[in-house]
Amino acid sequence: MPASAASSSAASSSHCKTHAQALPQRCQSLQQHAYRRSICNTHIKPSGSRSRQVKVSCAAGQQWDTGCKLVGCGSSVPEAVLSNKDLEQLVETDDDWIASRTGIRRRHILGKHETLSDHAAKASQQALDMAGIHAEDVDLIILATSSPDDLFGSACRVQSILGAKNATAFDLTAACSGFVIGLISAASYIRTGLYRNIIVIGADALSRYTDWRDRSTCILFGDGTGAMVLTAQQGQCSLLGLDAHSDGGGQKHLNCYFSQEGLKPLNSTGASAEGSFSNIAMSGQDVFRFAVRAVPLTLQAAMKDADVTTEQLDWLVLHQANQRILDAAAQRLSISSDRVVSNLEEYGNTSAASIPLAFDEAVRGGKIKSGDTIGMAGFGAGLTWAGIIVTWQ
Repeated sequence: MPASAASSSAASSSHCKTHAQALPQRCQSLQQHAYRRSICNTHIKPSGSRSRQVKVSCAAGQQWDTGCKLVGCGSSVPEAVLSNKDLEQLVETDDDWIASRTGIRRRHILGKHETLSDHAAKASQQALDMAGIHAEDVDLIILATSSPDDLFGSACRVQSILGAKNATAFDLTAACSGFVIGLISAASYIRTGLYRNIIVIGADALSRYTDWRDRSTCILFGDGTGAMVLTAQQGQCSLLGLDAHSDGGGQKHLNCYFSQEGLKPLNSTGASAEGSFSNIAMSGQDVFRFAVRAVPLTLQAAMKDADVTTEQLDWLVLHQANQRILDAAAQRLSISSDRVVSNLEEYGNTSAASIPLAFDEAVRGGKIKSGDTIGMAGFGAGLTWAGIIVTWQ
């Protein structure tokens, strides 16, 4: 190692030790995680700038004085159903063609007088009931969504419906990775001791932004919500390992842009026009290639972080985008298909809601049981992708 690099590494180590001594006692476990880093390499780029690759080890969650525990789940979907047969009346397609390419046969769509917030609150209440926690004891609500009822966010509306008067609430936007990233965020809040009881919700109504005459996208999306409750526990953490990434260069493959032009105040014909977004635009083949590559890699990284093997995973609960993606991911990980949770046939792609919705059905259906170890992975617009390894209850 060059002398300058060795000096930099030693200085970094000294800084970490000094910072650790300054932390309050309750944060020592957090410090052990955040500063337990190995500098993989330190090198000079051709431009002369210094770059460091930092790897953080979770050590299977065992170093935490306070960790999180997953204790409740719930879900809610609209009553209205749009089947593949119904779509045959809208676009040139048929049931067999859609099912063979996606695994989807039905999807649920918000009705005229339904709101995403109402369904998110219903899913959250189910999760609270399972956890045995009262709404007024909730400290934080994280709503992962790309399609809130209100542009300013819907988490506060969910808080009001639930009566969680003591909770802070905010929306998180990370598309189909949102729920996984929400769980990572919630676990971090609990590990620091800032909050004790947290609801993480995945909820989307992408039917609002779908071109229902575009066969390439309208066959995919449905509406739904799912929720999970996390609470603090001593000595261990149910979040065993994690991995998360973003690549803004891939945004061109999947997006839903604001559809108006700038200088609205000076637009003589549109100064009072309502703001709006375009319909979802997607390059299906590019997104498919990204997903089949990214999902196994992020799960492998999360498993390494958790120090578990595929043989130790009881279930995979992945973002429900396309059955072929689920099958490809399981094959690359050498995991049998009967250990992969799938509800695509009934709900289609519900974006941030797909993982908690599938998880809740698997729990209430008796598949996922207490003590099971589960791998979750979300992937989608951004581009974003994230994987976690958790234990249930």
